[in-house]
Amino acid sequence: MGVLVDGKWVSEREQEDSQGKFIRPSTTFRNKITADGSSGFKAEPGRYHLYISWACPWAQRTAIMRNLKGLEDVISLSVVGAVINQNSWEFTDEPGTIPDTVNGKNYLWEVYREADENYSGRVTVPVLWDKENATIVNNESREIIRMFDTEFEDFAKSNVNFYPSDLQEAVDNTIDAIYQPINNGVYRAGFATSQAAYEEGVTDLFDALDHWEKVLDRQRYLCGDRITEADWCMFTTLLRFDAVYYVHFKCNLRRIVDYPNLWNYLKDLYQQPGVKETCSLDHIKRHYYKSHPKVNPTRIVPKGPLIDFDAPHNREQRSHTPAAIA
Repeated sequence: MGVLVDGKWVSEREQEDSQGKFIRPSTTFRNKITADGSSGFKAEPGRYHLYISWACPWAQRTAIMRNLKGLEDVISLSVVGAVINQNSWEFTDEPGTIPDTVNGKNYLWEVYREADENYSGRVTVPVLWDKENATIVNNESREIIRMFDTEFEDFAKSNVNFYPSDLQEAVDNTIDAIYQPINNGVYRAGFATSQAAYEEGVTDLFDALDHWEKVLDRQRYLCGDRITEADWCMFTTLLRFDAVYYVHFKCNLRRIVDYPNLWNYLKDLYQQPGVKETCSLDHIKRHYYKSHPKVNPTRIVPKGPLIDFDAPHNREQRSHTPAAIA
């Protein structure tokens, strides 16, 4: 991994504290796009560009929301290569990538430096870029999906709302509840460098998965009968679990396929129109197994497991509504 220091690229090891716990630094660009432009960044077609990786769960959230809202012609897209090398995320010509058509860069850190020539910090995806002001608006996935969901209504082809007014408190609380033990929990286990830190992370993770397995026994989605932003925040972690986190990050108490409700819930979300196009197990597996030599020194990518996300699910039995996305 690496980091920019005063606009210069230098090497860096994984973030951890003195007890071997993985510490995720905060994102740094936190401006907001608004429908009326009151924030200084007005929602407009053609003005914004999204940089992502298919491998990254945080970035995939934003790609999913872009598809589900029908914003493909409103917000343009670039996709980096799967594997992080000494220069971090790179724009390659491998299948599934899309070059940087806005700034013409070879590496994502060059995009960060284009926004701030003296930038110091991590270089992460997703990145939401403003073409008009030639700067990064935001690189926090949770805030980007909220902007796509709520601020581009005048240009979205779909009127589906994943942050409905009657569920907003529940959605926010659920996203908060799953972040540390699940979304970040797999990394807390996988990047731990002490036994105690690993066991803390993996215990929190499976306690949380056990909890949501019970919740999903009585309702179709995390916040009830409707898919919300919280479900897409959960989905991208579950998608990677059996193929990567179970082995690579030693999260091996149980697989998602061993949880009847979570497994069928995962298939339900995967099969929603526009979602599977954002799912690349090839990019996911090559990224994790090849980009973390401290975790997987050989960088060998396993051939399995075989996972059929298109298999039938039974989630309609937990719902009072006939359509998941209406």
